[in-house]
Amino acid sequence: MLRLAALILLALTAAAQAPLNAQELKRFEALSLVGEPKYKPGFKHLDYVNPDAPKGGDLRLHSIGGFDNLNGFIIKGDPAPGLGFVYQSLMESSLDEMSTAYGAIAASAEVPDDLSYVIYNLRPDARWHDGKPITAEDVVWSFDTLRSKGRPIYRFYYANVGKVEALDPHRVKFTLSGPPNRELPQILGQLTVLPKHWWATRDFESTTLEPPLGSGPYRMAQVDANRSVTLERVKDWWAKDLPINRGRHNFDRIQISMFRDATVALEAFKAHQYDFRLENSAKEWATGYDFPARQAGLVVTEAVPHKRPTGMQAFAFNTRRPLFTDPRVREAISYAFDFEWSNQNLFYGQYTRTESYFSNSEFAARGLPQGAELALLAKYRGKIPEEVFTKPFHAPKTDGSGNNRENLRKAVQLLASAGWKIKNRKLVNASGQALEFELLLVSPLFERIAQPFARNLERLGITMRIRTVDSSQYTERVRTFDFDMVVGNWGQSDSPGNEQRNMWGSAAASRHESQNLAGIRNPVVDEVIEEIVKAHSREELTAATRALDRVLLWNHYVVPQWHVAVDRVAYWNRFEKPKVNPTYGVDLQAWWVAPAKDAEVRAKEEALKR
Repeated sequence: MLRLAALILLALTAAAQAPLNAQELKRFEALSLVGEPKYKPGFKHLDYVNPDAPKGGDLRLHSIGGFDNLNGFIIKGDPAPGLGFVYQSLMESSLDEMSTAYGAIAASAEVPDDLSYVIYNLRPDARWHDGKPITAEDVVWSFDTLRSKGRPIYRFYYANVGKVEALDPHRVKFTLSGPPNRELPQILGQLTVLPKHWWATRDFESTTLEPPLGSGPYRMAQVDANRSVTLERVKDWWAKDLPINRGRHNFDRIQISMFRDATVALEAFKAHQYDFRLENSAKEWATGYDFPARQAGLVVTEAVPHKRPTGMQAFAFNTRRPLFTDPRVREAISYAFDFEWSNQNLFYGQYTRTESYFSNSEFAARGLPQGAELALLAKYRGKIPEEVFTKPFHAPKTDGSGNNRENLRKAVQLLASAGWKIKNRKLVNASGQALEFELLLVSPLFERIAQPFARNLERLGITMRIRTVDSSQYTERVRTFDFDMVVGNWGQSDSPGNEQRNMWGSAAASRHESQNLAGIRNPVVDEVIEEIVKAHSREELTAATRALDRVLLWNHYVVPQWHVAVDRVAYWNRFEKPKVNPTYGVDLQAWWVAPAKDAEVRAKEEALKR
């Protein structure tokens, strides 16, 4: 059975509080959705940190675009990067255990067997940066404010919370509504806690450039709108010695500089205007790092393996548009994307074709449905594509030569069956409407990938216009679903749940800022998502998630792209890091500045300039 093992690092004695009702009430030290937590009561630090890492020095990072707002909880404005360093939540996950959370502001959690509520017990020593205590009233105010005035996602995500109340200054209770939800207590632990007293004299619904009051490891020290933010370490931070934090947050200052696009940002990295980058471009990884500083050993490049679920990255159809309501049209367009040619000629063979919404995980559909998965899907026979039962899903494949004729023939047949035909070298329907649409992009680097796709579509008589816009315009258009096609990226966790409603659920299709970019309104999808949410065991969860995967894939809502199971990182060699890498990715906050290496880098830089 999935076991809620609940929050945190410094457990209070279970006998200290009496249950609020007659059923069994359990108090735990960590919330886990899969088995037992890795770290047991009384652990000293995470396995992938150096608990004695020295503090000091600076870290320079980068971000693309601009910002005009330090209130990242509302839809207005463009939020600044780095705000996550300022705040804390009730609980925090480690990077070697994605489905378990350990505590930040809370010391423990109490969860009854029927999952009807969760109580978080706050640490009495938790403090805001101004020295005032963090209380249950802050938690209640944060929840109510985010749900009523924050981004729409909060209202959707917390829809099954009926009531929040402060039981005493350090104890807050969330009463849950609807059917039992194994994940909701842990989701509430992710709540960012805000200072009620600070916001009492400020308008939460307005943009601001005033540095906010928080309780996290850093505070905002300098803000230059659209250019940079500088954070400074809170040296008397109340939580610095908690086991989840020991050996982390080692830099005295973190500066994040803004650049208008990825090309400019890479050149700035070469000039050492910042220290670390996560490379997302296969071309740049293969060809962009041959420069003097790297040749001299001043810059290190590493491909760091990880075991994160890689989810789905894809060209997403906006099915709110009449052109894309027919799945045959969507499937036909998918035949025009030649991944094998792109991988050989554009990506230097670095990628694997994605064929699941839950790629690189046990939740990816495989073979034909069997057992509990088949039993679930069988209820919807006649309402879902028959291929769900008869064919394992595979994306269209070519030999990589660039000769895509066979796939284009299949596309022509699908389009003809959907009522489209060629007239004056254009594909038109019975009403004479041409099949034309726009692919909206934010990065010029993606244009070279889209252009061969557009050329193949042109051979079918389809016009795909490629339009690249600035980050603020792109954000607004995607937020309001003002696009025909866009590149979507849906990350997944090691325990799918509530968030699937926001990605594929009908209720999210018309809600601005949701992740349902494709505009999916499918009752079967909705019902299968609820099977995921209410799953009582890992086996039930796996069966329901694989069923959802098949239904989504065979409806052709997207053209799957690719994934890679490594993090491609480049950094100036002025740091030390722990010997152990986390299972699920690089934790830069576990690194620290090495003074001797730092001095050597600076001396060699000067020599190169001469």
